[in-house]
Amino acid sequence: MTRWIAGLDGCRGAWAGALLDLDDPGRYRAGSFARVSDILDGPEAPVCVGIDVPIGLPDRVEGGGRVADRAARAYLAGGRSSVFPVPPRAAVHAGSYEEAKALSRAASVPPFAPSIQCWNITRYIREVDDLLLARPPLRERVHEVHPEVAFRRLNGDRPLASAKKGPGRREGLEERRALLRRAGLPAAIVDAGRPAGVGADDHLDALAALVVARDIVLGRAIPMPDPPGRDRHGLPVVIWAPAGEGPIPC
Repeated sequence: MTRWIAGLDGCRGAWAGALLDLDDPGRYRAGSFARVSDILDGPEAPVCVGIDVPIGLPDRVEGGGRVADRAARAYLAGGRSSVFPVPPRAAVHAGSYEEAKALSRAASVPPFAPSIQCWNITRYIREVDDLLLARPPLRERVHEVHPEVAFRRLNGDRPLASAKKGPGRREGLEERRALLRRAGLPAAIVDAGRPAGVGADDHLDALAALVVARDIVLGRAIPMPDPPGRDRHGLPVVIWAPAGEGPIPC
């Protein structure tokens, strides 16, 4: 019996994905997938998927947003990474950006509207929300991650030296590859290069999600917060981090 795991990151209207057989690390593949269900119902049927998308949506946003976002924001403080505020569920499922802004302002204190950048990724949030509401057993297999939380954790809880975009992109990407190799991913999958249609940074983010999925299966991943929250539908509100080298600093 094989135990496949997967990491997913939204990428150009699809999902950058990486799969690895925990019982035979020489077996792996990476690619672009149209839907999350294509991975879950695919031939590998991974037992655990780390995915860079908010799971567990608020009906009303107060006090800085979801407990998971507050925990991740505090952990990343002082670095260049940020955690965007997740709009209320009604806004995520709105039919237009204008409707989303109005619904978000009506269900948030203080009122806020999602940025256009946030609106552009709500398609990923809606897909996963609909999937987990329609197929509750998948909640045991699909887990929220944040790639920059994962990379910082793998870097000894220190900010990374270079960004993955902009002038220091080359150094930033190589820094992340080194962290993934050090975390125990096979060098072959890290060094193989990005699949067709997938950005280099999205591919590395999917691999970071893969590391977290591995640590969840091995029982050593760390929930942020601990214990996790729950939304009105019982979906978990938690960002999972890799084991790293010790407890997450408060």
